[in-house]
Amino acid sequence: MKPSISSVPQLYRNAMRWTEIASVLSKYGLANWMSRFNIDFISERLKSPDGEKLNSLTHPNRVRLAMTELGSTFIKFGQMLSTRPDLIGTEMATELSRLQSHAPADEFEKVKATIEAEQNRSLEDLFHEFDPIPLASASIGQAHRATIKVSDHPAYAHLAGDNKDLIEVIVKVQHHGIARILEADLDILAGLAQLAERLEDFKNYQPATVVRDLRQTMRRELDFAREQRNLIQFRTLFEGDTRIRIPQPITSLCSEKMLTMEFMDGKSLKQFTQETAQETAPAPRGDAIARRGAELYLKMIFNHGFFHADPHPGNIMIMNEDTIGLVDFGMVGRVSEHLRESIESMLVAIVNQDVTLLTSLIKRVGKCPFDLNEARLSNDIADFVGQYSTQAMGQFDMSGALNDFTDIVQRYHILLPSEASLLIKVLVTLEGTGRLLNPNFSLMEIMKPFHRMMLMKRLSPMRQMRKMQRFYIGVEQLAEAIPSKLTSILEQIQSGRFDVHLEHRRLGPSVNRLVLGLLTSALFLGSSLMLSFNVPPVLLADGGWLGTKDLSLVGFLGLVVSLMLGFRLVWAIRKSGNLDEAE
Repeated sequence: MKPSISSVPQLYRNAMRWTEIASVLSKYGLANWMSRFNIDFISERLKSPDGEKLNSLTHPNRVRLAMTELGSTFIKFGQMLSTRPDLIGTEMATELSRLQSHAPADEFEKVKATIEAEQNRSLEDLFHEFDPIPLASASIGQAHRATIKVSDHPAYAHLAGDNKDLIEVIVKVQHHGIARILEADLDILAGLAQLAERLEDFKNYQPATVVRDLRQTMRRELDFAREQRNLIQFRTLFEGDTRIRIPQPITSLCSEKMLTMEFMDGKSLKQFTQETAQETAPAPRGDAIARRGAELYLKMIFNHGFFHADPHPGNIMIMNEDTIGLVDFGMVGRVSEHLRESIESMLVAIVNQDVTLLTSLIKRVGKCPFDLNEARLSNDIADFVGQYSTQAMGQFDMSGALNDFTDIVQRYHILLPSEASLLIKVLVTLEGTGRLLNPNFSLMEIMKPFHRMMLMKRLSPMRQMRKMQRFYIGVEQLAEAIPSKLTSILEQIQSGRFDVHLEHRRLGPSVNRLVLGLLTSALFLGSSLMLSFNVPPVLLADGGWLGTKDLSLVGFLGLVVSLMLGFRLVWAIRKSGNLDEAE
């Protein structure tokens, strides 16, 4: 049966793009599930994959290659999924984290037109020099190097270099028409998600929810003004800290489609590690930089609750005197106070080997399925705690612990908040980046002072007062609401308008089996009566067969059908594991 247009409104839009997607998915052996839907222009493209080319690739490899071939939106989709190992597992998340956003650069005339439309001035009036050749081009925009006059922007005179009259800047410009392209692809992803929601294999991944989150994330990344605000906020948080350098935005040259910020002269961490790898003794300097960067990130997370969410080597720069420079603030994360408290409690539970507390915290933080096997979850958590609680602080494998923790969460279909998943990804990436500088780097060792700080904060009188204040406000609001709510309920009962709505989960299969059992028993009983009373038409009316005479044909057929239905029902119940197992 074909999906109706009302249920999947995006299905028949952009038909050419749909067939292109189907072809790519089929090429990498990922479109078999789509063949269950009888959609003409997709079905024509679903051919068997070329085994000689793809038989050596794992499933995550093929997913990454397919998303790369499908372009910017799907690359962003894969990058977002890489932050949700609780949904897709650590193996798939690790593979998708290798996705890199590369896109052809726009022609200079289009870049110029975008800038002039945003600023209502000519490019020559805005910049003293503007390099028409981009430094880099990603999925959303491209970056150009330029200079501006100090006389036009006196508030930024401190950014001028050796030439006191000019300021070097980087200008990020949004690709021409990218918003329209992304919206079209997001419509297609929404259609795919609605199809996937109808299949049991994909329901646990919540594709519709993931695509909805992607749409929100993509719209945020399209707004360069949001990245400008992130830069300003981070600069405020780390004002006066000489260990870190964050580019200053040139506010008058920023808008929704362009972002102008100071040029930072330094080496990317990737380039730095390649150079230091050839030195005879690079470890001490590399270890110092790794520790400094980790301390800055942990300060962002545990002190400010606001962190740079993409700490891969391309976004980290090494400046003069080993100052850490951060770029690309399009993706940031926030940690609520409630989540921070839960993380602190989890660390305490692991240190104290308190399996019960850790299990209850996981269930409180995440969204658990209603059929969660709590006994097996506790056993797996006990194994996890036993493995990692005994490791020495200096040799603690933070990445391994977080990945194993995520595997447990994903195995039991516990959905973590997106902010928690992003935080896990950042910590894993941070430890991996640190080990590029020093193979013996341990993030857990850097966390020791933060752990002590967290314990002190938990016991501080100010924090207890804030908690009591929030508790008092909540109780006060509840006390004010209860009388009106009780009055409303009593009025509904008195007027006969009081309704109780019950939600039955997974009751459908049980009801179906009950109905089938009743029909089977009724058919068996009716057929037995027809056989007993020789209801015509009869078989072998003039002779006996196996001791029978005047056998009712309808009764006999009904008896056979009822026995078949009964065997099928018992087999189905036996297969579900609920026939003779104790609850």
